[in-house]
Formats: sequence, structure tokens, C-alpha cells
Amino acid sequence: MFSVLKIASTLAVGYTVYRMFTARQEQTEPAAFAPGETSDTSSSRFADVRNAGPDSMRSDVDDWDKVDQAADESFPASDPPAY
Repeated sequence: MFSVLKIASTLAVGYTVYRMFTARQEQTEPAAFAPGETSDTSSSRFADVRNAGPDSMRSDVDDWDKVDQAADESFPASDPPAY
């Protein structure tokens, strides 16, 4: 009987630690979007496309030239501009 209680308590502690870890991993915004960029809060994000330009990115960009801007604006087109 004592070993059953040990196993049950070990599983309960493990589950609690797992839930705490996975709760921290949840993101409220997709990785490509800047904070506050998305307006749709539904679970289907199939058609979400972020705005073009470095201001709409989550990460900071050191240098951004006209080629980067044109390529970013062309997405999701199949053929990027030729520079």
C-alpha cells in the first residue's frame, strides 16, 4: 500500500511540474508578429500574414535596405523582385 502512495505522489508532482513548464512555453503572439500586431484572437491562424517592414517584426533589424523591403513586401508571392 505504501508503494502505491509513493507512485501516486510522484506522478502528481511530475504532472504539476510538467504543467508549470508548459504554461510558460505558451505564446500569445505568433513568432513572426510584433507585439500587438495581430487583431484576430481565434485559434485558426491559417491566413494570418504580418505587415511588411521591420516595424512589424518581433526581432530588431540592424540594417534594412530597399532589397529587404521589396522582398518582404512581395511575400507570399512565388517570385520575389529581381535586384
